[in-house]
Amino acid sequence: MREMRFWFGQNTIAKVFKNRRLRLNTLFLLATTTIAIVMAFLYNWVAGIILLLLGIIGLILSLTQLQHLAGETEQYLSDLTYEVQNSQQEALLEMPLGIIIMNERGVVRWANPYMVKYFGNQIVVGEKLENSIPELAEIVDQHQDDHAPTIVSWNDHQFEFFYQKRFNNLYLMDITKYERINKRYLNERLFLGNIYLDNYVELTQGMSDSDVSNLHNYVTSELSKWADKFNLLLKVIDDDNYLLMGHEIDLHKLEERKFKILDTIRENTSKMNSPVTLSVGISYGQTDFIKLADTAQRNLDLALGRGGDQVVVRAEDEQARFFGGKTNPMEKRTRVRARVISHAFQELMNQADQIFVVGHNNPDMDSMGACLGIRRIAEMNGQKCWIVLDQERLHSDIARLIFQFKDYQSIEDCVVTPEQALDKATDKSLLVMVDHSKVSLSMAPKLYSRLEDRTVIFDHHRRGEEFPENPLLVYIEPYASSTCELITEMFEYQPREGKALNKLEATAMLTGIEVDTKNFTQNAGTRTFDAASYLRSAGADGLMIQYFMKENVDDFMERNHLISNTEFLNDKIALCVGADDKLYDPVTAAQAADMLLQVEGVDASFVITRRSSDVVGISARSMGDYNVQLIMEKMGGGGHLANAATQIKDQPIADVKQQLMEIINSSDDPETAEE
Repeated sequence: MREMRFWFGQNTIAKVFKNRRLRLNTLFLLATTTIAIVMAFLYNWVAGIILLLLGIIGLILSLTQLQHLAGETEQYLSDLTYEVQNSQQEALLEMPLGIIIMNERGVVRWANPYMVKYFGNQIVVGEKLENSIPELAEIVDQHQDDHAPTIVSWNDHQFEFFYQKRFNNLYLMDITKYERINKRYLNERLFLGNIYLDNYVELTQGMSDSDVSNLHNYVTSELSKWADKFNLLLKVIDDDNYLLMGHEIDLHKLEERKFKILDTIRENTSKMNSPVTLSVGISYGQTDFIKLADTAQRNLDLALGRGGDQVVVRAEDEQARFFGGKTNPMEKRTRVRARVISHAFQELMNQADQIFVVGHNNPDMDSMGACLGIRRIAEMNGQKCWIVLDQERLHSDIARLIFQFKDYQSIEDCVVTPEQALDKATDKSLLVMVDHSKVSLSMAPKLYSRLEDRTVIFDHHRRGEEFPENPLLVYIEPYASSTCELITEMFEYQPREGKALNKLEATAMLTGIEVDTKNFTQNAGTRTFDAASYLRSAGADGLMIQYFMKENVDDFMERNHLISNTEFLNDKIALCVGADDKLYDPVTAAQAADMLLQVEGVDASFVITRRSSDVVGISARSMGDYNVQLIMEKMGGGGHLANAATQIKDQPIADVKQQLMEIINSSDDPETAEE
C-alpha cells in the first residue's frame, strides 16, 4: 500500500502528468490495456488474470520510466535556465557593447564595464547624464526619436548609437576601427577627369608653329606641375585634351582650393595675348571604369554647355558642383557648327510629319522671335510648323506682337494652345524648344512628355543640371547674345527657293536681339551685328521695334516704385524687394534689375518680387565681374554670368530675401589662397 501511495501520490503523478504529451501517451496506454484485459476475461478468466497481472507490472514500469524522464527533463531545463541567465549576466558585463541604463529623469542608474572605460575618471552613475557627460546628452537629444541605429562621434571615437526611449536605455558600439577602414576605402577610390582647352583651336589658327608649340608646352607644363602637387596622373590625349586621374582624397583638396589652376592658366596666358580657358569634367564614386568615363564626359559636356572656363564635379545620380565660370564665354570665330546644326535640323524636319515650336513660360521677345524664326525655316523646307503659345497673362510687348498676327494670316493660323498641340501631336512629330532647356520652364511640359524622344533644343543660356535626357539635337551656345541670333545664322543654309523672312518675323527677331543685348551694349559680338544686319536687310522695321518696346504708364510707375525700395549691400550690390501682397510682372522686375546697374558703383542687382500667390521670383543682373548665375543656381535657378533668375515656391518674400543675403555673404568670403 505504501508503494501504491508512492506511485500514485501527488508528487509522482504531478511530474508525470505535468507534461501534456506524457499525459496523453499514458492515458492512451491505460485505455488500450484496460480494453485488452476486459476482452481477455470475456474469452477466458485464466487468460484475463494473467493479462491483468502483466498490465499492472507494465503500468508500474512505465510510470517509473516516465517519472525518471520527467525528472531528468525538469533538471535539464533548470540547468539550462541557470546557464542562460548566467551567460546573460556575463554578456552584459563583458560584451563589446556599451550599455547605459537611466531613469525617466535622465539619472544614470547603471553602466556596464565596457562603457565605463570611456568615462575615464568621470563619475556617471547616480548623476544626470547632462551634468556628467553633456556631449553624450546632446547626442541623445538629437537622436532620441530615431527608429534605427545611427553613427555618431563622441570622445574621439565613432559609435553606432541607439537610444531605447521606452526604457531610457543607451546602446553604443565602438566602430572606430571599421569607420577608419571605410574612410580609407572612400579616400582611395579613383576619380576620372577630362580636361579640355575651350578655345585652343581658335587661338592657334593665326599663330606660327613656334608660338603654338610654346603655348601648348606652357599649358602642359603648368598642368603637370599642378598634377604632381596633388598626386594626380595627367596624360596628354590631344593638343587640347588631357586625361586626369587621382584619389578622392586629393579631389577634396582640389575642391577646397576651388580649382585655382583655371585662374592661373587664364591669367598667365592672357599676359601672352593668348588667353586659354579650361573646361573640366570630373566623376567619382564608381568602381566601373566605363560608367566613370561616361559620367566624366557628360560632366565635361555640361561644363562646355555652360560656357566653359569651369569645372563640373559630379558622381552618378548626384547633384553637380561647379567651380570657376568667372568669365563670359568667348565668341567662336567659325560658322562651321551653325552650318552643321542647320543641315542636321533639316534632316530631322524631313523625317517628321509636323513640327511644334515652344518657348518658355512668360515669353519674351527673344523666345517669340525664335519661334517665328523656326516656323519660317520649317516653311522654307516644306514642313508644317505650329507655334505653341498660351496667350494668358502676356506682357505688353508680346501682346502687341500677337496683335500684329492679324495682318499675317499664315502666322496666325499656326498659333495653337498647349492643349491643342497635345491633341495634334503624333509619334512622328518633332518638338523644338527655344530659349530654354529646362522642362520645368517650358510653356508646354505635357507636350514635352509626349514627344520627349523627339526633341530639339536651341538656346543661348548656360546649360543646367535639369536637362532633357535624350534630345535628338542640341544647339546651345552661351557665347551668343540671344536665341534669335542663333536662328538667324541658320537662314544662310536654307533652300534658296523657300520664302524669305517677312517684315514681322524679321522685326520680332531683331527686337529679341536688342532686348537681350540691352540695345547692343551687352553680350554683343561681331556675329550679333552680322545677324542684326541680315534681319535689317530682310525688312526689320525700327519704328515697329519701338512700338513693341513701349510700355504703359502703369508698368512705368510700378517699376519706378519698385526701384524706390532699393537697399545697397557693401555699396556694390543693389537689392530691391517688392511688397509681399503685391504681384509684379516678371518683365517689370527684370527691367528694374537692369536699371539698377546704371547706378554708379553697383556691380550686381537683385530684384525680389511676388509673381503669383505661391511663387516668388528673383531677377539678377551684373556688369560681368560678379557671377549672378552661381548665386541663382544655389537657389534653384540659372542663366548667364551677368543675367540670371530663379523662382521659389511656397515661401514668403522675407525668407527668400534672408536666404539670398546669406548666399551673397557666403560668396563674398575670401577664397582659399592661390595654389
